Amino acid sequence: MGALGAAALPARAQQRLPNLIVIMADDLGYGDLGCYGQQRIRTPEIDQMAKEGMRFTSAYAGSTVCAPSRCCWLTGLHTGHAQMRGNSTTWLRPEDLTIQEMLRTAGYRNGVVGKWSMGPLGTTGFPLEKGVDEYYGYFSQGHAHTYYPQVLLHNRGHVQFPRNWGHTPDVYAPDLFTAHAVKFIREARGPYYLEVNFTTPHANNEKGNAGMEVPDDAPYSRQPWPQNERNFAAMISRMDKDVGAILEAVRRTGRDTFVLFTSDNGPHREGGHDPDFFDSNGIYRGIKRDLYEGGIRVPAIAWMPGRVPAAAVSDHPWAFWDLMPTFAEFAGLPAPKGLDGRSILPTLTGKSQDPHEFFYWEFHERGSKQAVRHGEWKAVRIAPGAPLELYNLRIDPGENANVAGRHPDIVKRIEAYLKTARTEHPAYPLRSAPA
Repeated sequence: MGALGAAALPARAQQRLPNLIVIMADDLGYGDLGCYGQQRIRTPEIDQMAKEGMRFTSAYAGSTVCAPSRCCWLTGLHTGHAQMRGNSTTWLRPEDLTIQEMLRTAGYRNGVVGKWSMGPLGTTGFPLEKGVDEYYGYFSQGHAHTYYPQVLLHNRGHVQFPRNWGHTPDVYAPDLFTAHAVKFIREARGPYYLEVNFTTPHANNEKGNAGMEVPDDAPYSRQPWPQNERNFAAMISRMDKDVGAILEAVRRTGRDTFVLFTSDNGPHREGGHDPDFFDSNGIYRGIKRDLYEGGIRVPAIAWMPGRVPAAAVSDHPWAFWDLMPTFAEFAGLPAPKGLDGRSILPTLTGKSQDPHEFFYWEFHERGSKQAVRHGEWKAVRIAPGAPLELYNLRIDPGENANVAGRHPDIVKRIEAYLKTARTEHPAYPLRSAPA
């Protein structure tokens, strides 16, 4: 179709294309939502979304920290091939095709609200350089730590918040992002793709042990919990209301809209929060920065009444790099060549499909780690040259028993795959942790 945009499409063809929305939480654990077993944090809107849609129990983030995870989602490549494989100062290049650039060829208008980790203002990875038509959010990933910003970006222009300059700031960024997302949805005239990238419940790392920032701790003010944990719970419940507001705006438009709610990686131990307090990783081992299941298995709920079955639960394994080809199929486009992902649209519409033979992750903080899922098997290498740990996720989802010694054939098969799983990247060599 080429890159001619909506003007090249007949109006009727544009109307047939579904809208696409991704709502991304930040550091939200698999066990932090009621529909995933959380008992103390209230998430009625997201729980209702799960009742009306499909809840996934084997959905995987692209990585165990935010920038590479989001890069996998936006480019359809896993961390063995993606341009960004860590939270270091790399960004997307002109040749790195994004979901937005792809969907623009089908006439989609692309919006991003909140956090963008693919490149700050002035780089080739800035959203307006990568197919985004409207951006309202932070300057950079580091800037996204603050919940009370003094300034945000609207496209390339600055929006200032003088009330946040004093000792008692009161303009809360997630509230701004929700309002802007709702406005974008209400004003849309053609098919659109919208990312709502909340920073909830990421910590403001610059505030040390007081990093769980929220206007108030309701409805948990009377709970006998540490203040940071009351704040953490309040952040999630406040985001839950924001999700409800976004879905209500979608309902009012009356147009076919696919919505995916998920998280970019597992729960954190930052800002004074203890992930064990609410059992944020559920039955899974590990948290953010781990390649065990708790660091990369995430909540994911798909919602599209009339197309995605209601009250469905799927154990079909998929990962963020499957989203680009999925959205291509939604838009009637061929999937770009060379992707690691494959469309999960059959699963989303209640049909069966085979999963990937292998899923691959690598991570490069404090040395390099690798992980592979192969059917019911999960392998983890905690350092280059270290022996593979092997777990059977079907009988041991918590990865408690390393059975590598009992299954040398499986270890050999995964070792052979690892020789082909990645390409070299100058910024992310496989390396041991410093002494």
